[in-house]
Amino acid sequence: MSDLAAIRDQATADMIQPFVLEVPGLRGRLLRMGPLVESILTRHSYPDQVADLLGEMLALAGVLSSLLKFDGVFTLQTKSDGPVGMLVVDMTAAGALRGYGEFDADRLDVLASVGGGTPSARALMGEGYMAFTVDQGPNTERYQGIVELTGETLTDFLQHYFRQSEQLKTAVKLAAGRTESGWRAGGLLLQQMPEAEPGVEMAPQFGSQHPATDEEDDWRRAVLLMATCTEAELLDSALPADDLLYRLFHEERVRVFQPRPLTPGCRCSMERIERILRSLPRDEVADMKVGGEVIMTCQFCNIDFRFDEKKLEKIYAS
Repeated sequence: MSDLAAIRDQATADMIQPFVLEVPGLRGRLLRMGPLVESILTRHSYPDQVADLLGEMLALAGVLSSLLKFDGVFTLQTKSDGPVGMLVVDMTAAGALRGYGEFDADRLDVLASVGGGTPSARALMGEGYMAFTVDQGPNTERYQGIVELTGETLTDFLQHYFRQSEQLKTAVKLAAGRTESGWRAGGLLLQQMPEAEPGVEMAPQFGSQHPATDEEDDWRRAVLLMATCTEAELLDSALPADDLLYRLFHEERVRVFQPRPLTPGCRCSMERIERILRSLPRDEVADMKVGGEVIMTCQFCNIDFRFDEKKLEKIYAS
């Protein structure tokens, strides 16, 4: 059985499906997540509206980072003054993904009491910014882009970034929600090919200025076709990725490539926590004790690392 056939038989797989539309000359990504997003969203007691938003952030980070050619970590983060004060998601070049959100439960209750229906991303987040960072280690220059939260949805925020920075034309559709099989998330992205090297992945930046071309009608048509994709289709565990792409873009001669797997990717470890404690003054560490222990909790995976006095002495002695 081919790799693509295996993906067809495992529609619930956590993966990114790269593709191109040959007629208008566009590239795209289709992301589907099931077990992965379930494991991330259930590590904390997120209210559904916060879990939905974090699920969309995970999908957005996945499709954006898959466009980049880099060896390091891509991070997508929001910081704002609303009930959801921070969302942070990162993904390694190998496809290891993690995410975390901070929220104020009391303010969420107030928002629910004064509003009707599901609040928008903007209502949940308020005023703030979204940052895109590519970090390839200490010996390389870090790339970062920052944009204000403009619009009502995560896709609005992204579109504002691309318009503001005169990047390649990009359109994104996101979905996340609780289904009968658990939490799922999906993302669909279309982008103009980089002009200098069609079909080649971009360097670790989001592109350069791309002048208007005679293919504007092709772009609008492709975006309209993309808009017909429903949230239910993006989240449907019984609908294989290539079937969905053919359903949407068969007249554009859609061509798919090797799918890229996604995996859980928290990078916390006992060794890393020990290095942090060793770097702190001993009196400061002593002030952190609760019940005779220093407890360090990873925000991403919600695992506690506990250090009693014996373990602390061992750290200082090493």
